[in-house]
Amino acid sequence: MRGIKRILLAATAGVLSLGIACAATQAQDKSFVLKFNHVLGPKEPYHAGFTKWAKAVAERTKGGLKVEVFHSAQLGVEEDIIEQIRQGANIGQNTDSARLGNYIPGIAIMNGPYFAETLDEVAKLRKSPTVTKWLDELATKYGLKVVSFNWVQGYRHFFTNKPIKTPADLKGMRIRTPPAPIWQESIRALGAEPVAMAFGDMYPGLQQKAIDGVELVYNNIPGARFYEVLKYANETGHIMLINFEVISAKFFNSLPADYQKILVEECDKAGEETSKAILASEKVVMEQLKGKGMTIVSDVDLKAFRKAGEKAYEVLKITDAFNTVSKEIGK
Repeated sequence: MRGIKRILLAATAGVLSLGIACAATQAQDKSFVLKFNHVLGPKEPYHAGFTKWAKAVAERTKGGLKVEVFHSAQLGVEEDIIEQIRQGANIGQNTDSARLGNYIPGIAIMNGPYFAETLDEVAKLRKSPTVTKWLDELATKYGLKVVSFNWVQGYRHFFTNKPIKTPADLKGMRIRTPPAPIWQESIRALGAEPVAMAFGDMYPGLQQKAIDGVELVYNNIPGARFYEVLKYANETGHIMLINFEVISAKFFNSLPADYQKILVEECDKAGEETSKAILASEKVVMEQLKGKGMTIVSDVDLKAFRKAGEKAYEVLKITDAFNTVSKEIGK
């Protein structure tokens, strides 16, 4: 009788072990899909970069994790997508610290006037204790997992229909900027009146004179054909545009550990390559715009703009965060 019990117990243990092993195998074999949204056009360098990231992830996971890239805000506007991400949807969004500053105010400094100004400084931000703390808080408290912020879209300049050389030249001008406090206060501090407007509404907004100009990176201009409605590219370089690739923390945590690692590694790699290519191409794009009839204003009073930009940090009460992180990266 005891022998039979031992056999039954052994058999039960074997079945349980097999079940656990099968469950683990099924979890690993389960396929996952991440729908990744961005507002830029299909000809922008970022779209090619995101596509490259998706291909690398699919190859390394043997199709177990697929990243589907949607350009031109095909899945919806950025703010709506971020809220869906917070709810756990398998959606990702290319965004920035300006919008993330709606949840953690201090992180907005990373998209403030004249903060990070080189790729080396952006790389150092990844080792900043304060930045690391912010990213952990975004994931645990707000459900926003930052996969990478290794994507730099270039330097933002003012594009207008009159030359801009000093902050005073922007007085009374309505400049489009995204609807986030650091963007709004940065443009106001630099001398203009900020107007919140979706990326896709800018061209008709300029045609209808609802706005007098925009502040964007060079690579945004050809794809959206802004050279048709704007005459001057004023090289203020007031913000080095660091972008964040954000997905649901809940979705990220549902992935097998090796898939998580691959998703992050390939995103960082694609971001670094894309950022370098963009910065290298800015002069080429600038020449293209000159060929389209735009005038490049390079003799800008950067000292005056830098001084004016400080007010944005003061108004938002994030000057201490600015000073702390600047010190951590040796700026």
